[in-house]
Amino acid sequence: MAEVIIVKDEAEAGAIYGRCVADLIKAKPDAVLGLATGSSPLAAYRALAGIVEAESIDVSQVRGFALDEYLGLPLTHPESYHATIHRTVVEPLGLDPAKVHVPGDILEGAPLSDGERIAGAGPAYDAAIEAAGGIDVQILGIGTDGHVGFNEPGSSLASGTRVKTLTEQTRIDNARFFDDDLAQVPTHCITQGIGTILKARHLVLLAFGAGKAEAVAETVEGGVSAFCPASALQLHPHATIIVDEAAASRLRHKDYYRYSYEHKPAWQGI
Repeated sequence: MAEVIIVKDEAEAGAIYGRCVADLIKAKPDAVLGLATGSSPLAAYRALAGIVEAESIDVSQVRGFALDEYLGLPLTHPESYHATIHRTVVEPLGLDPAKVHVPGDILEGAPLSDGERIAGAGPAYDAAIEAAGGIDVQILGIGTDGHVGFNEPGSSLASGTRVKTLTEQTRIDNARFFDDDLAQVPTHCITQGIGTILKARHLVLLAFGAGKAEAVAETVEGGVSAFCPASALQLHPHATIIVDEAAASRLRHKDYYRYSYEHKPAWQGI
């Protein structure tokens, strides 16, 4: 079962992630980080950037791989995940941009009609992660329907990086980033699969707010099912789920999770 940590707010969650990753980089200067977009990881990235600066941690060799990318947007588009990761992670942490990748990197310059090149992008991305030695810590958010990355309900729990069609609800949810114009939101993406995600050595999922409570309960205490893709974290040997009180509100064993974390030896970290 995943470790569940219940915190008071996003800042506390961010501090836990930041300390974990900062210590990793100190021990392994060429650490490989799995990166996610969305609102949930932002406090974690801010906390890590603060620790890196305060402790003068050398991040010049750190590598990164993003979870997903839209198809049909140039990498220079401000809402591409290439641009978003650069803005929220690469610049604040001072990472080398050449060492940070999104699945769309391999598609730069490829027209969408070039189906063979697009179809090969997923396996090529998985091969690049493997060649880097695998991901050390993968940060994750979760959708209200239990999706992680762009692995919508029904996604194979053994899937690798591949092209997916976005659900209409996901496109509606993301329209706020495109001037509330649904027509501007891409209909396809390329995303790490659940199988790819599970290969990371440590998974850290962050969830905040009452809107995530049902998905968190299904992820932690429900059955493992493709209809809640995040539930696959139950199969991982080192998964940490950090939630605030609202997101934890539907968990049946909250008291145990609190007790367990309060009595955890400090040397274990997360």
